[in-house]
Amino acid sequence: MERRLAAILVADVVGYSRLMGEDETGTLERLNALRRDLVQPKITERKGRIVKLMGDGLLAEFPSVVEAVHCAVDVQREMIGREPEIAEEQRIRLRIGVNLGDIIVKSSDIFGDGVNVAARLEALADPGGICVSGTVFDHVKDKVRLDFLDLGEQRVKNIDQPVRVYQIALDRSADAGEGGGTSAEAAPLKQPDKPSIAVLPFDNMSGDVEQDYFADGMVEDIITGLSRIKWLFVIARNSSFAFKGKSVDVRQVGRQLGVRYVLEGSVRKASNRVRVTGQLIEAETGRHVWAERYDRALDDVFAIQDELTMSVVAAIEPSLRQAEIERVKRKRPDNLDAYDLALRAIPQVYPAMPDGAAKALPLLESALELEPDYAMAHGFAAWSHEILFARGGAGEASRLGAVRHAHAAIAHGRDDAIALSLGGFVMGLVAHDREAARQAFEAALALSPSCALTYNLGSVVMVFAGEADRSIEWGERALRLSPIDPMNYAPWFSITLGYFQRGEYQAAAEAAHKVFQANPYWSSAHFVLAATHAKLGRLDAAKSAAKRVIELQPGFSIGELCAAFDIHASIAAPLSEALSVAGLPE
Repeated sequence: MERRLAAILVADVVGYSRLMGEDETGTLERLNALRRDLVQPKITERKGRIVKLMGDGLLAEFPSVVEAVHCAVDVQREMIGREPEIAEEQRIRLRIGVNLGDIIVKSSDIFGDGVNVAARLEALADPGGICVSGTVFDHVKDKVRLDFLDLGEQRVKNIDQPVRVYQIALDRSADAGEGGGTSAEAAPLKQPDKPSIAVLPFDNMSGDVEQDYFADGMVEDIITGLSRIKWLFVIARNSSFAFKGKSVDVRQVGRQLGVRYVLEGSVRKASNRVRVTGQLIEAETGRHVWAERYDRALDDVFAIQDELTMSVVAAIEPSLRQAEIERVKRKRPDNLDAYDLALRAIPQVYPAMPDGAAKALPLLESALELEPDYAMAHGFAAWSHEILFARGGAGEASRLGAVRHAHAAIAHGRDDAIALSLGGFVMGLVAHDREAARQAFEAALALSPSCALTYNLGSVVMVFAGEADRSIEWGERALRLSPIDPMNYAPWFSITLGYFQRGEYQAAAEAAHKVFQANPYWSSAHFVLAATHAKLGRLDAAKSAAKRVIELQPGFSIGELCAAFDIHASIAAPLSEALSVAGLPE
C-alpha cells in the first residue's frame, strides 16, 4: 500500500432517490450527460482524476488543492445555467466537499480519513454549494479570489476530532483565478440567550397565486403557536416575510436574523387535497432537526389550516428540545448557565426511574441557585422528587420536595405551559389535589393548545382519578400531537389503565406492550404487563413481569402504590387483585 498527501473532492446529487422515483430513465440519462459533458472535462482540465463513480456520486483526487477548489467552483457555477427547460425542483444539483489529507492508495482506489472527511464535508454543503476543510482553507486563502464563510468546528460521523468547515460563498466571490484573497463574513447578528427560530414563508407549489393566502396564513399561525412556547425566541412575522419569494441560504438567514433554527416548507394544493411539507434546520450547520409531510382532504380551509398548524407546532417542540439537549452536551461544563443545566438534567428525568432522578436533581438545584424563579427547573425538580418518592423509597422528604417545587413551578410559570404541566402533574399525583392539577392543565392548554406534554401528563392524573374515558382521550391526543417522543410511555400507560378500568383487558394488554416498548426499564411498564397478563389468564407471563418489577423497584408493594397516588377505587380494586395474582407483594 502507498500513502501520499492529496486533495480529495467528493460530489453527490441532491435528492437523487426522489428524482429516480419520479423519472428513473430520464434522471440516469441526465446524470450521465452531466458527468460526460461537464464534470469529467473539468476534473481533467484541473489535472485531477476520477477515482470512482458511486451511484449518484463521485470521488476524485488532485495533486494540487488549489486546482481541486477551482474545479469545484467551475462545476457549481456552470451547474447554475444547466437544464433551463426543466422545472427548478426537478433539476440535478450537486453538493461538493473538498479536503486535503493523507490517503492510502490500493490499486486505483483511495482510502483513509482524508477521504472520509471529504465525504462528510459534502454532506454538510448546501444544494449547489461547496464546503472545504480548514486545512484546505489555510492552503488556498491567499491564492484564490473567493469568499469563505467560517462555519466553525463540526463533529462529523466516524471522525474523532472536530473538523473546521468553511463554505465557499459563490454569490459573493470573484472569478476563481490566481491571486486576490478572501474576505471575512460580516459579523452575524447576536443570538438571544435562549433557542431562537425564524419561520420562513412557505413556498406555494400549486402554481396558483390565489393559494398564497393559505400558505401565508398557515405560516402566521405557526409563528403565533411557537410564540406561546415560553423557552423559545421567535422572530416576528414582518422579518420572516422579508424573505418571501427569494431563494435563500438557511445559514445566511440564521446569520441575518440571529437565530439558531429555521423552519421552511411548502404547500401544494391539487383538486380537493393539500400537501404541506416542513423541515426544521439548524442554521449554523445546515443539519436537519425535523422533517414531515402532511396530506389532508381540503374540506374546510380554515379547519385544515388549524389542524396542520397544531400538528407542526406540536411536532417541532420536542424536536427542538432534543436538538438543544444535544447542543448543550457539546458545551464545556464550566460555561453552563441555568438553561444549560436544566437541559442537561432533562434526559436523566425522562426515564422516570430513581437513578436518573438522583443525577438530575443536583443539576436542577444548581440552575435554581442561578435563577430562583426558573419555572421549568422547578417543574423538572418536582418530577424528580416524585420519581424518588414513588419508586425510590425516598419517603416524606421527597414527597414534600415534590409538592414544594410543584407549587413554585405553577407560581412562576403562569406563562410557561411546560412548567404548568409538570406542576399540575405532581400536584395531582403526590399532593392528591386533582382540582389544582386540572386548573394547571387548563392554564397550560390556554397558553399552548398544541402542548403534547400537557395531554401526556394530564392523562396519567386522570386515569388514577378513575376517569378512564378522558384519560384514553388525552393519551391518544398526546400521541397524535407528538408521535415520536421520549415520554410516550406515559400516555400508553394511561391508555392501558383506562382500558383496564373498563374491563377491556385484551386492548389493555396491547397498550401495555407499547408502554414496555417505549420504556423497558420503567418498573411501571412491567406492573401493567403483569396486571393485564393476569387478567387474561397468562400466569407465567404475569409472574415473569412481576419478577421484573421487583428487580427494578425492590421496595414495590401494591398498597404503597395505591396510597402514594391515591388511586380511585374503580381502578385500585381490579388492579390490586390482578397484581396479587401475578405474585406482587401486597
